[in-house]
Amino acid sequence: MSNKILLVEDDQNFGDVLKSYLEMHGYEVQLATDGMEGLECYKSDTFDLGIFDVMMPRMDGFSLAREIRTMDSSLPIIFLTAKTLKEDVLEGFKIGADDYISKPFVSEELLYRIQAILKRSASVGASKSEGREYQIGKYHFNYPLRILTFDKDGQQEERVKLSPKEAQLLKLFAVSVNDILPRSEALTKIWGEDNYFTARSMDVFVTKLRKYLKKDEAIEIVNIHGNGFQLLVKSE
Repeated sequence: MSNKILLVEDDQNFGDVLKSYLEMHGYEVQLATDGMEGLECYKSDTFDLGIFDVMMPRMDGFSLAREIRTMDSSLPIIFLTAKTLKEDVLEGFKIGADDYISKPFVSEELLYRIQAILKRSASVGASKSEGREYQIGKYHFNYPLRILTFDKDGQQEERVKLSPKEAQLLKLFAVSVNDILPRSEALTKIWGEDNYFTARSMDVFVTKLRKYLKKDEAIEIVNIHGNGFQLLVKSE
């Protein structure tokens, strides 16, 4: 069964051309011409990937992504934009973007990025057969289900469903507790490449994990300057 893509692009001609190109390569594509229409499409169907233009009428791509993230933390999202300001790129990653591509771009480049993202997403789903679970301080982490649970006095107080990237990053920390996780290793394994933008994206995800783990004062994720990060779990 082909992967289904939600393409939201306000330039009708460009959207039609890109839709046809992706369909030629085996994808099923639903095209919407603004953020509001895109949101309605998302609510009425199931998608494997979202490709959103940033600058759109009625609802821009960032706002659309924020709305979707309130309902689904795991849908892979690629932003398309004519703007190349670092602030805009970082804003996209803060919302939870998986990639960011500037117009104009070579169609083959977008195709390769889509393939890489869907491959990573599928590998996370396939990993459910691994049955790997981790105890991190007072937290229980079910990696296949991407569920992080805070246990206090034997009672489950809080459950958080992590996004695929959050789960992958936390797993890398969990298997190397109290050891240094090299930044380059995490970037290569999760993002597929080590560059400025993926590094900034990783920083955002580390901040999210710190927030999820803050109830246990014995847990700390520290930045090892020039090297990477370290998940410290103090023994009682």
